[in-house]
Amino acid sequence: MLTVDAIDHLVLNVRDVGASAAWYGRVLGMDRTDARSASGEMRTSMTFGQNKINLRPVDASQETWFTGRMPCAGSADLCFLTPATPDAVVAHVGQCGVLIELGPVTKSGARGPICSVYVRDPDGNLIEISSYR
Repeated sequence: MLTVDAIDHLVLNVRDVGASAAWYGRVLGMDRTDARSASGEMRTSMTFGQNKINLRPVDASQETWFTGRMPCAGSADLCFLTPATPDAVVAHVGQCGVLIELGPVTKSGARGPICSVYVRDPDGNLIEISSYR
């Protein structure tokens, strides 16, 4: 039987790669990497810890960037973990001028209860910033 034990990377469809990269860098402290693909196109990734998110322009063709059948910006719901306290998350996102949609609230994480603050990225994706107690 086949099993998996980790996610290597995610691809996030975005309207504006530069705006999204700036937001994920400023608000979530991710690092931007730009590199040429095998076909010679510039690709932008955001890295954090041992993880990576590729930022795919929503208008890229299947020929240039093979992806899901119906790519659209703003349809993702992602949860990121932080060692920061919920109060520190609230303070930081406020300083970044990001509106809090919900939280801090207790939710169910993969390892048990987490305390989450919900915001939206430039495309409207729901971004959950959470910490385990």
